Amino acid sequence: MSAEATNPATPGPAAPTAAVRRKARPRIDLRRLGRAALLGNAARGKLPDAIGHVAEAHRAHYPDADLEPLRHAWVLAESSHRGQMRKSGEPYITHPLAVTLILAELGAETTTLTASLLHDTVEDTDVTLDQVREQFGEEVRYLVDGVTKLEKVDYGAAAEPETFRKMLVATGSDVRVMSIKLADRLHNMRTLGVMRREKQERIAKVTRDVLIPLAERLGVQALKTELEDLVFAILHPEEYEHTRELIAGNAARTGDPLAEIADEVRGVLREADIPAEVLIRPRHFVSVHRVSRKRGELRGADFGRLLVLVNEDADCYAVLGELHTCLTPVVSEFKDFIAVPKFNLYQSLHTAVARADGQVVEVLIRTHQMHKVAEAGVVALGNPYAPAAETPAADAPAAGPAATGAPASGTPAADSPEDGERADPTRPGWLSRLLDWQKAAPDTDTFWSTLREDLAQDREITVFRPDGGALGLPDGATCVDAAYAQYGEDAHACIGARVNGRLATLSTVLKDGDTVQLLMGQDPASEPSREWLDHAHTPAARIAIQRWLAAHPDRAEEPPAHVPSRPVADPPAPGTGVPGSAPRNASAVVADRPGATVRLAGCCTPVPPDEVTGFAVRGGAVTVHRVECASVAHMKSSGRPEVAVSWDDSTACRVTLVAESFGRPHLLADLTEAMAQEGAEIVSATVEPPSQQRVRHTYTVELPDAAHLPALMRAMRNVPGVYDVGRAQHQ
Repeated sequence: MSAEATNPATPGPAAPTAAVRRKARPRIDLRRLGRAALLGNAARGKLPDAIGHVAEAHRAHYPDADLEPLRHAWVLAESSHRGQMRKSGEPYITHPLAVTLILAELGAETTTLTASLLHDTVEDTDVTLDQVREQFGEEVRYLVDGVTKLEKVDYGAAAEPETFRKMLVATGSDVRVMSIKLADRLHNMRTLGVMRREKQERIAKVTRDVLIPLAERLGVQALKTELEDLVFAILHPEEYEHTRELIAGNAARTGDPLAEIADEVRGVLREADIPAEVLIRPRHFVSVHRVSRKRGELRGADFGRLLVLVNEDADCYAVLGELHTCLTPVVSEFKDFIAVPKFNLYQSLHTAVARADGQVVEVLIRTHQMHKVAEAGVVALGNPYAPAAETPAADAPAAGPAATGAPASGTPAADSPEDGERADPTRPGWLSRLLDWQKAAPDTDTFWSTLREDLAQDREITVFRPDGGALGLPDGATCVDAAYAQYGEDAHACIGARVNGRLATLSTVLKDGDTVQLLMGQDPASEPSREWLDHAHTPAARIAIQRWLAAHPDRAEEPPAHVPSRPVADPPAPGTGVPGSAPRNASAVVADRPGATVRLAGCCTPVPPDEVTGFAVRGGAVTVHRVECASVAHMKSSGRPEVAVSWDDSTACRVTLVAESFGRPHLLADLTEAMAQEGAEIVSATVEPPSQQRVRHTYTVELPDAAHLPALMRAMRNVPGVYDVGRAQHQ
């Protein structure tokens, strides 16, 4: 392994294609080929054969592509930019040509490449959008216009939020616009050395904060990793130099553990008769830097990973089985991104095997199709508006619509785009969500802070609704996030949730694969709690809550549970076991002890037709308990004699009920109204302070007829927000 292999100036190889394997075409170093293609053997100002390298790279992915649009676009771009020079001293045409070459190596379809060649013509030359439409069609015009609008964006620190807004809209309308922009920035970063140091740092910071997260989200790893290394070299030169020395030192060592394990893996798969290609994937600079900070001193196996490429999904698991059988697996390192792909389309099996000397080698297992998508992301999905019958080379990715090598000119797709936003059928779910909430952001600061938090998420989970639907959420999301993802601002009425069938608070952090049932209140005046902001991790949830709080400042400071946190009826009477219950003779009970005062125990509050028993207490009184009351067992064990008791003909009773609920506005009023409608007279009520968005209510009530108790408890349970009602069981 050489240091050059991980140099940021030499990004990793493009994904293999069927055409590549048939012709044994060597993998191309984007930057080195770019320079050769641009300058070649001809004079600097002519570049007569440069477009041929783009055509060759394009035909590797689309063997039957019509190259006439590319030749036509090259002629227009070269003639339009003739005489213009870059600050690096090269003819300006070298820039759009290099951008197009980058995209061609990634597998972009003809329309994208055509627009890429022309992406600066409308901005920097006399070419107009109408001319582009007339000569190349509506699709190319739309892409060129989108990139041109992004070029006009101010990248100053104060303009970052608006920059992101425009990028999101442009990306959401057609992800190919952002693909061209990313390749454009990569080539500019490669030639950033001719600029002043302060300008280099400013552009590098925007690239780090704006473009690299979007490249990650769009799955374009080949661009993202090189951009990371170029930014790393500019913003952290000392750490970059140290990392470069580590890589160079490793390259100078004798023996390569990665190569040895690669040979062993090839032998294992050959014995198992599994056709596979085993490659060594050197880590790029930032990856080596991260690993060194995590593990300390690096060993040979830490400088790269093995990549196993197979033909079918089933082969991936077959390879995994052989490796875990014949080598020593590190089971804790296993991850299945095939069964559960990442949010950016990435699919692969991750595992690791240990060598006898203790070194651990990471192994990635994927199909050639998965590898193409892993490297190129949405670029590999092709033209989302092309007819389904037009398909690329045989190994094109299965995910997403088929790409096309059809001419860019001629009749556009049936739904010809117009100025403004349009729906891209390949739009990732996370992008749709960002586009939805960016319109709803109440202010720039809220938009910017929530966006940065969202882009910082590098993993997405999937949770399921009881109806079988699914919600994609960032790792660490809670039930609050799930509520707003499913219901939008109607989630203000959410009063709780069940996770995998069990009651859970809205603050519960969800895990991948959880089933979430959201419990919604019926009150149209339901309000979110300020406390929810502490548990909201998605922009959709945070912005919706903040908008409501901003619109209702008078209620924004109210207690989160919206219920009193103190007794709301008579204070507890002395000498009783139930808050607020007054001592009284139980006239409905007959005791087998003439003249004795009879009292109903406050610990279990028996009512007809409960099976009861009695015990004599001080003063000759008899307390009556339900037979299953914990106090009965305690008094029996202490040797206290029982007194026979029974219910008389009276049906009136007093009982203490405990209601468990989620906090919501007007809950107490709704609950007491429901009890009154059932004929219950509330003797006392206590509402405990909210805990984890749950509220516990204790009510002592008088009923004219004990037979009404089941109906009363049902009516209380039917109040929105109440999830359980039971008889008091004081220990």
